[in-house]
Amino acid sequence: MSSGAAMSLEAIRYRRGSLAILNQLLLPEQLRYEPVASVERAWEAIRAMEVRGAPAIALVGCLSLAVELAAGAGPTGDAAELETFVGERLRFVVTARPTAVNLGREAQRLRDFVRRRVRSPDVTAQGLRESIIEHIEGLLEKDRGDNRSIGAHGARHILQRVPEGGVTLLTHCNTGTLATAGYGTALAVVVGADRVAASGDTANKIGTYQLAVAARHHGIPFYVAAPSSSCDPALPGGADIPIEERPGKELTHLQGLCLAAPGIDVWNPAFDVTPHDLITGGIVTEFGVFAPGELREALAERAAAGGQ
Repeated sequence: MSSGAAMSLEAIRYRRGSLAILNQLLLPEQLRYEPVASVERAWEAIRAMEVRGAPAIALVGCLSLAVELAAGAGPTGDAAELETFVGERLRFVVTARPTAVNLGREAQRLRDFVRRRVRSPDVTAQGLRESIIEHIEGLLEKDRGDNRSIGAHGARHILQRVPEGGVTLLTHCNTGTLATAGYGTALAVVVGADRVAASGDTANKIGTYQLAVAARHHGIPFYVAAPSSSCDPALPGGADIPIEERPGKELTHLQGLCLAAPGIDVWNPAFDVTPHDLITGGIVTEFGVFAPGELREALAERAAAGGQ
């Protein structure tokens, strides 16, 4: 469906039983929202980059499952069978984009939630179905809250380093409202991130590493803005982050028209890795701003205190 200019620009439109995404492949020529009625359609949209940005990818993957469940998909009479169905759907959708950790992390959290609910003595299949849908719907508002917190922490940290006057900021990657549930993650900082390793090394859209090198050379603070769901302490460093490689035609063709010499060889990695020692400003999360070497401990302390 089409959207008029007066309507708000958002990547995701959801209500119980209905999900639509802004097809970002058509921007800026067309502003079109398309329905996502199944996990398979979500996989296709994520894989084809119709929807982009690690937080938005995670939301679309999980919300597509909520849409299926609201429509009655899956077993109806046994809670344990419904748990199996949900696990299978989640394992499938996380294969769409390997580098962005948010989708895999939210899928695991959802599996853990379902496992705890199934162990409740009074659980029913219908009650489990409702609680899963409500859990997924809660991710939307949480993402918006995290975005606002990231922006506030980042802005405060940057402005404290400026004695007077304004600041000029360069952002890189899809960091605004189209990458999230709304608002955006890096409106007051420099780059986003799809995965942050335990060392503080970060994977982000290709070109981030070059900006980090240039910033270091010119003495400009370099920040990474990422929700805690993008942090992956199980990976020791950037060399362990799986880097997604995209089809070469994404670089050689535009709207079906070949712009390169026929048969030219193309290597198209979608991400590069920025070493932690180039992140001189800090890593901005919804919990605050941390030096790369402090992030793992800070998140572990937050988790121990009951935070996500």
